[in-house]
Amino acid sequence: MKGGLLLFLKRKLAEQTIILISISKWILLAAVVGAMIGISTTLFLKLLNWSIAFAGQYRYFFLLMPVAFHVSVLMIKYLAPQAEGHGTEKIIDAVHRHSGKIRLAVVPVKLVTTVITIALGGSAGKEGPAAQIGAALASGFSDLLKFDDSDRKKLVICGISAGFGAVFGTPISGAVFGIEVLFAGFMMYDVLLPSFIAAITASVAASALGMVYFYNPFGDVPAFSLFFFLKLIAAGVLFGVVSMLLIEMMDICHKLAGKLRPLLRPLVGGVLLIGLTFLFSRDYLGLGVSTIESTLTGVQIVWYAFLLKIVFTAVTLGFGGSGGIITPIFFIGAVSGSAIGRLFGVDTSVFAAIGLVSLLAGCANTPISAIIMSIELFGPQLAPYAAVACIISFLMTGHRSVYPSQILSIRKSASIHVDLGKNIADSIAFAQPRQKSLSSYLIKAVRACGESLRRRKR
Repeated sequence: MKGGLLLFLKRKLAEQTIILISISKWILLAAVVGAMIGISTTLFLKLLNWSIAFAGQYRYFFLLMPVAFHVSVLMIKYLAPQAEGHGTEKIIDAVHRHSGKIRLAVVPVKLVTTVITIALGGSAGKEGPAAQIGAALASGFSDLLKFDDSDRKKLVICGISAGFGAVFGTPISGAVFGIEVLFAGFMMYDVLLPSFIAAITASVAASALGMVYFYNPFGDVPAFSLFFFLKLIAAGVLFGVVSMLLIEMMDICHKLAGKLRPLLRPLVGGVLLIGLTFLFSRDYLGLGVSTIESTLTGVQIVWYAFLLKIVFTAVTLGFGGSGGIITPIFFIGAVSGSAIGRLFGVDTSVFAAIGLVSLLAGCANTPISAIIMSIELFGPQLAPYAAVACIISFLMTGHRSVYPSQILSIRKSASIHVDLGKNIADSIAFAQPRQKSLSSYLIKAVRACGESLRRRKR
C-alpha cells in the first residue's frame, strides 16, 4: 500500500516537473524571440514611416511605381524567393510544408521591397512583412540552437504573433492570430503560451522604443434593439460579401499577372495604378491609415472607396509589389462599414469599427482574433456587436481566404462538401444539401418556382 502510494506520487511529481520545465523553457525562448521581433519591427516601421514621409514631399512620387515593382520582383527572384507575396501567406506555407524553415535572406529582402513598394505608392500593408521578418529571425534563431522541426515551427508561429502584435499594438489578438491563421477552424493550443509571451514582449519592446499606436474606445454605442440587431446581421452578411470580393479580385489579378512575362508584370501593374491614381485620387495608394482613422471618427468617405481600394491592393500584390494585406483589409472594412452605416441610418463610426474587424474575420478566417481585436482597439462596449458581425462575415466568406495555404479544418455548412485537411488553394467546395434539410427544401422550392414560370411562358 505504502509502496504503491509512493510510486503514484513519484509519477505525478515527475509529470508536473516536466511540465514546469517545459513552461520555463517556452517562456524564456518566446520572450527572447518576442524582444528580437519587437526591435526588428520597430526598425522596419520607423524606416517605412521615414520613407513614406520623404517620398510624400514630391507630388508625383507614384510615377515611380513601375520601378519599385521591378526592383521588388528582381530582388525577390534572385535573392529570396520566399519573400514573395504578402508575408504571412509564405509563413503559413513554410510551417505546413517546410517545418517552419525560412532563410535569413528574407529579412533584408522583405524589408527593402516592402519599403519601396509602399513608399512609392503601392497599396499594401505592414503587418505581413513584419511577421515574415520576425518568422525568419525566429527560424534562424532555432537553427542556431539546433532545434528540431517541432520546436522550430513553434518559434516561427511565435514570429507571426509577435509581428502582428508589435505592428498594431494588440498583443492578445496578435497571439491568437498567430495560432488561428494556420488553419480555418482549428487552433494549435500547444503554441498558446509561447505565442502570448512573444506577442506581449514584442509589443512592450516596440512601445519602449517609441512606437505609438491608434486606439479609439467607444464609450457610447447604440442601445440594443431588435431593429438594430437585424441591421447588424445584415451588415455581417455584407461584410462577408466584401471579403469575398477582395479574395476573388486578388485571385483574378494573380492569374492575369501569371499570363504576362515576369519582367512585364511590374510595368503593367505600375502603369495601371498610375492611370487609376490620375483618374480617381492618391487616397488609395500606400497604407491609407489616415482614411481609416477618419472613418472611425465619423468622417464620411465616398461609398465606393472600398471597391477602389480592393482594386489598388489586388493589382499591387498581384503584379509584383511587396507588402502585407491586413492594413488594406482594415481600410476596406472601415470604409465599407461607414457606407453600410450610412445606408442603414446608424452611427457610421460604429459600423466602420465593426467593419474593420469583420473584414479581418472574413478575409483571413480568424474570427476569434478579430473579436479580441475589437476589444483591444475599440473597448468592451462594442465587442458584443462586433462578435456577431465577425462570425457572420467569417461564415459568409465561404471556403476561401487571402491566405490560400491555410488548411481547411471545418465545413462552414453541413450542406457544402469540401475536402478537409487540404489547403484552401487545392480544395473545391460545392453544394451538397442533405436530405430533409432546410437547404434542400429551399433549393427544391426555387427550382419548382422556376419550372412554373417557364411553363407559364410557354
